[in-house]
Amino acid sequence: MLNLLGEYDCKLDAKGRMMLPKALAKQMEDVLHEGFVLNRDIFSKALVIYPWGVWQELSAEVNKLNKFVQKNVLFLRKFNSGATLIELDGQGRLLLPAALTAFAELGKDVKLNAINDRIELWSKANYEAMLSEDIDMGALSEEVMGGVDPVKD
Repeated sequence: MLNLLGEYDCKLDAKGRMMLPKALAKQMEDVLHEGFVLNRDIFSKALVIYPWGVWQELSAEVNKLNKFVQKNVLFLRKFNSGATLIELDGQGRLLLPAALTAFAELGKDVKLNAINDRIELWSKANYEAMLSEDIDMGALSEEVMGGVDPVKD
């Protein structure tokens, strides 16, 4: 099970390629050879990089939805739209599709944010704006985590 950590400043070159930071690659050394799926984030103007195995597990769950329910089909269509298989090239770079980089408003400076089993990919400006949003983290933590007993779980 992956438990990825860290924030990383990266650069996109003119061809839309980005080096995977060595510290992040080291955390994923057992799965790098499998490749990744890049997709739009559902909640923000960002992209999500899923290691192949994580994408397979997520897809298996999503594919349990009843395809005869219109909302389910709409969700499946929107969720899978744009999902793209990407792999590291010989220099350790990921080539990002132009349509997805446009969706996330990516420029030269980008930010990677590793969260457990996936990696968010943000424009530096959008990432900084997200971090500066006025959110009461104490209240949010209590609402989200208040019923979780970390000793038992």
